[in-house]
Amino acid sequence: MAKFFNQAFSWLRRLFPVEYSYPALDIQLPSNRFLHLVGSIHMGTQDMQPLPAQLLRRLQKADALIVEADISGTESPFAMSGEFPPLAERLPESHYLHVERLCEELGVSMWTLNPLPSWQVALMLQATQAQRLGLRGNYGIDYQLLQKAKLQNTPVIELEGPQEQFALLQQLPDDGLGLLEDTLTHWHTNARLLQTMISWWLDTKPVMALDQLPNTFSGDLYDVLMNQRNIRWKQLLLELPPGHYVVAVGALHLYGEGNLPELLKG
Repeated sequence: MAKFFNQAFSWLRRLFPVEYSYPALDIQLPSNRFLHLVGSIHMGTQDMQPLPAQLLRRLQKADALIVEADISGTESPFAMSGEFPPLAERLPESHYLHVERLCEELGVSMWTLNPLPSWQVALMLQATQAQRLGLRGNYGIDYQLLQKAKLQNTPVIELEGPQEQFALLQQLPDDGLGLLEDTLTHWHTNARLLQTMISWWLDTKPVMALDQLPNTFSGDLYDVLMNQRNIRWKQLLLELPPGHYVVAVGALHLYGEGNLPELLKG
């Protein structure tokens, strides 16, 4: 674990240059393609609005905004067509009791979660945790960028889109039980990680400490949700025509083994 933290610290020192007051770096690709890579947070706090003036100027001059998915619409791609057996029948007793305790703390109905796949239970618990910490989707970095891009008629390019993200989650083994297990195991660590990423946008410049960079994915999940997606995104970014682009992806994609900037530079 100490090795991971040292590597992450080294990567982050290279990723966040002192001239930016938010997590970002610039990468130039062959054939006059310039990327301003931004470490986004999908939910944010009210004081993260408006976006930094330096970032808004970059967006104003960009040929396109590139995001993981266009989340500016109101429709959710996560509507389920079928039901699953009750959680008590699908989860080990210790996991079920842990979910039950969290539901009591968060004010979430177990009845609501019972028919959902494990991955969706995990996402609902994570979203509710973020809300309890004061985060809201309309203050998320990518959401704010999307709103601004549409106001100024800047084209938007999706790296995958909501439906592809939905399909990825549906293909997780055991209906995403691993994601739920990681959510339960790293519950308090996830809260600390959210607060750390928020600080990157609120501080004068990003400040990191080794103990602020935990890894909350198991090896298999990290490969599916981080490594493989970074590889696909790299290929899409390498196919861009000449131009200047603001690229907003989840901040966790910017560090760690197989991170997107290292792939692009390689």
